[in-house]
Amino acid sequence: MLLPLLSLSALWGFVLNLTMGDAQSLLRANTLYQTIGVTSTDLGLQLQAERVRSAEALTTRELTEVLGGQRARTDKSVTDFKQAVTEAGDAVGDDLRLSLGTLGGQLDRLGSIRSDIDGGISSRLAGLNEYNRILDSIFMLYDNMVSVSDLTIFQQASSMQAMGMAREYIARGHALVIGALADKRLTEPERAAFTEYVASRKFLHARGLAGLDVSLRRPYEQVFATEPFLTFATMEARVVKTGTPPPDPAAWHEAVDKLTARLDKIGVTASGTLATRTSEAATSTVVKIAVAGGIGLIAVLASIIISVRFGRRLAGELAGLRAAAVELSQRRLPDIVARLRKGEDVDVRKEAKPIKVSGSAEITDVAKAFGSVQRTAVRAAVGQAALRHGVGQVFLNLARRKQGLLHRQLALLDAMQRRTHDPDRLEELFRLDHLTTRMRRHAESLMVLSGAAPGRAWRKPVPVIDIVRAAVAEVEDYTRVSVETMPVSAFDGTAAADLTHLVAELLENATIYSPPDTVVRVRGDLVSNGYALEVEDKGLGLPPEEYERLNALLAAPPEFDLADSDRLGLFVVAKLAERHGIKVLLRRSPFGGTTAIMLVPRSMVTEQAALEAGGGDGKAALPGRTRKKALAVVTSGTHAGLPRRARQTNLPPQLKDERPPEPEQPAERSPDEVRDLFSAFQRGTQRAREEASEEGP
Repeated sequence: MLLPLLSLSALWGFVLNLTMGDAQSLLRANTLYQTIGVTSTDLGLQLQAERVRSAEALTTRELTEVLGGQRARTDKSVTDFKQAVTEAGDAVGDDLRLSLGTLGGQLDRLGSIRSDIDGGISSRLAGLNEYNRILDSIFMLYDNMVSVSDLTIFQQASSMQAMGMAREYIARGHALVIGALADKRLTEPERAAFTEYVASRKFLHARGLAGLDVSLRRPYEQVFATEPFLTFATMEARVVKTGTPPPDPAAWHEAVDKLTARLDKIGVTASGTLATRTSEAATSTVVKIAVAGGIGLIAVLASIIISVRFGRRLAGELAGLRAAAVELSQRRLPDIVARLRKGEDVDVRKEAKPIKVSGSAEITDVAKAFGSVQRTAVRAAVGQAALRHGVGQVFLNLARRKQGLLHRQLALLDAMQRRTHDPDRLEELFRLDHLTTRMRRHAESLMVLSGAAPGRAWRKPVPVIDIVRAAVAEVEDYTRVSVETMPVSAFDGTAAADLTHLVAELLENATIYSPPDTVVRVRGDLVSNGYALEVEDKGLGLPPEEYERLNALLAAPPEFDLADSDRLGLFVVAKLAERHGIKVLLRRSPFGGTTAIMLVPRSMVTEQAALEAGGGDGKAALPGRTRKKALAVVTSGTHAGLPRRARQTNLPPQLKDERPPEPEQPAERSPDEVRDLFSAFQRGTQRAREEASEEGP
C-alpha cells in the first residue's frame, strides 16, 4: 500500500515542479524582455536607419556625415545589446544561446559590410541584403524568446512578432526606393525584391491582426485606416506596377516616416502591455502553486500516515496469502501439467486442495477465489490433455485407415501396370501411382502428429542415395529436383521411412516456394558428426528474423496447435528430427533462396567401408514399391520431358554437357520412344523386386 502512496507523492512533486517550471518560464520571459528584448528592439531600429543611409551612399557613392553619425548610434546600440546579454545571465537558455551566437556572428560582420559600401565594392541590392541578414538574425532571436508555457501569452507574442516583421519589410522596401530615387528606376532584381517585400508585408499584417486580441489589435486597425498608411499603400502599389520610384519623393518620405513612427509607438506600447501580463501571470501562478502545493502536501502526508497503520495489519495476512499463491503457481500447477503431459491420470478433487489462510473477510474471499481458480485450471488442464489425446487418436485412426486403403490402391495400380501394354495408359497409371505415393506421405504426416511411429521399417541399412531418390519420388514437382553425386553411405533401416519422409517434406517446401523454372539441388556429404544433406532452392528467401523463428521451431518443436496449420510441413520435419536426434537448420542461400541443412547423427550412419565389409554393393536397399518408385522417377526423368539439367543429374560426369543449361519444352514422344521408356521401367522394377525378395521386409 505504500507503493501507490509513494507514487502519489512523487507525482505531486513532479506536478509541483512542472508548474513551478511554467512560472519560472514566465518570469524568465519577462527578464529576457527587460534586458535582451528592449536593447534588441533599439538595435533593430538603428540597423534599419543605417540601411537607409547606406542605400543613399550606394547610389550616390558619397559618404556623408549623416551616415557616419548613424553608424556611431548603431555601434552604441550593439554595445548596449551585448551588455544586456551579459546581464540576462541564467535567463538565457540553451535554445536562446544558439540564436545569440548566430546574431553575434552577424554583428561581427558589420565592419566588413561597411568597408565594402565605402569602397564601392557592393552593389545596391547586395549591400542592403547584408543588412537584411543581420535583421533576420534578430527576428530569429525573437522567435526563441516567445517560447513561454502560457498559451494566450504565446499567441499574442507570436502575433506581435508578425507585426514587427511586417514593419521590417516596410523598412526594406523604403531602403530600396530611397536608393533608386537618384537613378529614377529600380533594376529588375530590385523590383522583384520589392514585390516580394510587399507580398510578405501584407501576409504578416493579416496574420498578426488575426491573432491579436481586441485591445492590442485596435491601435493597428486605426493606423491602417489613416491617411499615411493609405497613401503609402497606394505609392507602394505604383512602384510594384511601374518599377520606378514615386514621382514625389517628399510625399513618400512623409508617408513612410509617419507610418513607421506610429507603428513603432504601437509596438512599444503593446510589448510593454504584454510584458506586464507575463509578470502578472507568473505571480498568479506562483501564488496558486503555493496554495495548492501546501494543501496537497498535507493531504499526501495524512494519506501516508493512515495507510501505514492499516498496511501493517494487512501485511501479515497478505504474506500468508502470497505464500499460498506462490506455492500454487510455481509448484503445484506446474507439477500437475507436467504429469498430464506424461500421460498420467490426475484426480481433480485430490489435487485441487483448498487454500487455507486466516485474516479479514477480504483476504478469505481472495483465498477462496484462488481455490476456485486452481480447480478450474486443473480441470482445464485435464480436459486439454484428454482433448489432445483424443485428437491424436483421431489422427492415428484416420491415418491408419487411409494408409490401408492407399496400400490396397497401390497394389491395384501395380497389378494394372503389369497388365497394361498401352504406353499412354501406362503413363496415366504412373501419374496416378505418383499421386497415391504422395497421399501416403500425407497419411504418415498425420501419424507423426499423433506421436505414432511409421509402419514401414527395414532390417538392413538403406543407402543414402535410395532414401533421397525415394523422397524425390514423393514430391509433386520432382522433375525440378537435381540429385548431385554423394558419398556412398547408408542410414539405419529402422529410421529409413522417417528419413525419407523428412527429406520429402524439405523438397516439397523447396519446390513450392521457388520459381517453377528453377532447379532444386540436393547434396550430401559425410562429415565428422554424421552425414549432412543440403536442399537448396532459388526462391525469394526469408527475412533473418523469420529464419531465427523457424530454426527455433525445428530445434525444439512445441506442442502441436490445431489452430496453426500454416507451417504443418515444417512441424512434421521438427517432430521427425526430434524423434531421431537429427539437426535441421534453415539459412539463406548464396543464390537468394533457402538452404535446408539436415545433419544425421553418426550413430545412424553406415559408411562405405562397413557396407563392403558386410557384403553390400552400395545398391538400393529399399524393397518393393519404394524402390520401384525411385527407379521409375530416375528412369523416366531421362526421357519424360525433364529439363536438361535434371536429365543430366544421374549421368556420369564425363557424359554431362559442359555448356550452361538452357530451358527446354517437353518434346512430343513417338510410340517407339514410349515403348523404350516402358521397357526400361519394367527392367528397373523387376530388378528391384529381385533385390527385395532376397533381403526381406
